[in-house]
Amino acid sequence: MTEILAVALITVLAVVSPGADFAMVVRNSTLHGRRTGVLGAAGVAAGVLVHVAYTMLGIGLLIASSTALFTAIKLAGACYLVYIGVRTFLARGDLTVDLGGKGELGGAAALRAGFLTNVLNPKTTLFVVSTFTQVVGEDTAYWRQAGYGLFMSLAHFGWFGLVALFFSHAHLRTAMLRRQKALNRTIGSALVGLGVTLGLAR
Repeated sequence: MTEILAVALITVLAVVSPGADFAMVVRNSTLHGRRTGVLGAAGVAAGVLVHVAYTMLGIGLLIASSTALFTAIKLAGACYLVYIGVRTFLARGDLTVDLGGKGELGGAAALRAGFLTNVLNPKTTLFVVSTFTQVVGEDTAYWRQAGYGLFMSLAHFGWFGLVALFFSHAHLRTAMLRRQKALNRTIGSALVGLGVTLGLAR
């Protein structure tokens, strides 16, 4: 029971802490609509399962013990954050969107954006690997470990799905789109800042 509560608490704290996944879902929900935001949230949740899968297969232990490997993953994630941050910052401010819910970003592209954001997110890597190597016991059954991983994924989808619903609300969305250029620059700067911070962190 203690292990279950610890995993649940760590997961909730990790999910709601601000990061690249939050910035991506907010931006896509605001600019492209509810469907795009929810698909991005689904991509984020799918990205969590990748981290869970390799951790359960033992690669997580290798990452935890190999400074070079973790550094490579961290730098790849940092570079991706800087890349999408620069693209967001430079995005034109006169994007025309359909407030009825049909975004310009296709379903596959929205899923891919969410997926890559979390697969290459060092915060998610560290969260999953740390939880499975420091909280989950070595004698914990695989079916229970899989259950933890599924919970982590569903928690991400639930939270970011709510974020997508909130930021795609017609009135809020219209107000934010009037300030679209400033929004792009704010989120873009935040993503670049996150990428640089993660890349320089030891």
